Amino acid sequence: MSMQIFGEQATEEKAENARLSSFVGAIALGDLVASTLGPKGMNKILQSASTGEINVTNDGATILKAIQLDNAAAKILVNISKVQDDEIGDGTTSVVVLAAQLLREAEKLIAMKIHPQTIVEGYRIASLAALKALEVSAVDHSSDSVKFRTDLFNIARTTLSSKVLSQDKGYFADLAVDAVLRLKGSTDLEHIQIIKKVGGKLTDSYLDEGFILDKTIAVNSPKRLENAKIMIANTSMDTDKIKIFGAQVKVDGTGKLAELERAEREKMKAKVDAIASHGINVFVNRQLIYNYPESLLAERGIMVIEHADFEGVERLSLVTGGEIVSTFDTEKKDKVRLGECELIEEVIIGEDKLIKFSGVAAGQACTVVLRGSTHQMVDEAERSLHDALSVLSQTASAETRTVLGGGCSEMLMACAVDEEARRVKGKKAIAVEAFSRALRMMPTILADNAGYDSGDLVTKLRVAHFEGQGDAGLDMNQGTIGSMTELGITESYKLKRQVVLSASEAAEMIIRVDDILRAAPRRREAV
Repeated sequence: MSMQIFGEQATEEKAENARLSSFVGAIALGDLVASTLGPKGMNKILQSASTGEINVTNDGATILKAIQLDNAAAKILVNISKVQDDEIGDGTTSVVVLAAQLLREAEKLIAMKIHPQTIVEGYRIASLAALKALEVSAVDHSSDSVKFRTDLFNIARTTLSSKVLSQDKGYFADLAVDAVLRLKGSTDLEHIQIIKKVGGKLTDSYLDEGFILDKTIAVNSPKRLENAKIMIANTSMDTDKIKIFGAQVKVDGTGKLAELERAEREKMKAKVDAIASHGINVFVNRQLIYNYPESLLAERGIMVIEHADFEGVERLSLVTGGEIVSTFDTEKKDKVRLGECELIEEVIIGEDKLIKFSGVAAGQACTVVLRGSTHQMVDEAERSLHDALSVLSQTASAETRTVLGGGCSEMLMACAVDEEARRVKGKKAIAVEAFSRALRMMPTILADNAGYDSGDLVTKLRVAHFEGQGDAGLDMNQGTIGSMTELGITESYKLKRQVVLSASEAAEMIIRVDDILRAAPRRREAV
């Protein structure tokens, strides 16, 4: 006898139906982004239904964030992509594609009546063997500054090979390495500011020392100033408002109104005097500065920069060493930490005027100015460069080991998993072999996306590894098997390790699902 225990409109999918639903959704998502993988990957156009805004990208995280999903398993893959983006900055497509391939193999095994728990156990054995092989293949040149810089350059070039910057990857890889090495081991990318200006071509982009603020200097202020002492503030500098919300003032004559205005001006003058008493020559405010206080500050020879939004004042505070102040008590002025820099000047980029802060207190601060023909091109260039900077900052500080790219690491791990499968007894061995096949699908997809015969190339690559050519990988320019060491196709060990870990954990979680419960939608009662 069956009994309905769920509320109206609540649904349940059981056993095979639940598993099939999960597999289908996750595999479909993997297939969606698989065509963007590798140096010959294709782009996707993302169009907003509400605003009509268009994005052209092949960045996995950007694509997955933009699409609306109803499948629970597909949402899990989106989450691992976001974690990969937050943790490493790159490998967002690889982690989703590998997880989808693991699920595709698991689907075949379940059709062979192998229990999901047996598959999970096999995948865990295979994952450990793959990660062990990856760790053995990793090399560390951090003790040799010349070799380490070459490693970083190769990592940046490999990361950018699959992006819009691939045509000029050498130029941008050099730019990214210079920017990251200035951080001196820090992973704080806030010190690297990226400014986008449409116009020119991609190679017109450049790295500049110091900090560039996308604002203009006030009209009567000096346009160039050396040995700047900067006060960074977030305070109201207007005189024509009464600061109590909803307040009204009634007067019985214009004389009283003039007295109110005079009192307001005196109050503002006292505020400007308090600001000037700190011994500053530059005043940067997050809010607007009206004409009267601006003229008072200009009379004292203080450079005025207004409306430097939240991000602007926070980043300026970080790089100049100053604190953001809101009150100006003259008795406590010694406790206020002012920002410092050697030179402030107005510069022109394209047709826009910006403010450049040179010789800032945080010597590692720098600005990358990106140029490009369209907004979409510049936006995609920023995403590409951000991926490269994220991976490089992680490699230069936390985990300095590197591994080879071009499908070399995946094939190396697949061979190690095949060896492990021979030592595993029972049905778990079949799951271990399935993990190996999923790993081999990564170079297969790389070759397919480039239009080459993937079956021929991947079998040759497999043979090369079994014959002891540990650095063999796919040369996507020639469509042959090549030495990844000679070609300089290098990737971060931390990135590869995280891809395998996240993909196998997500696949295991989805394989173990045997029931999907959907709650009834919340009813809106009529008022």
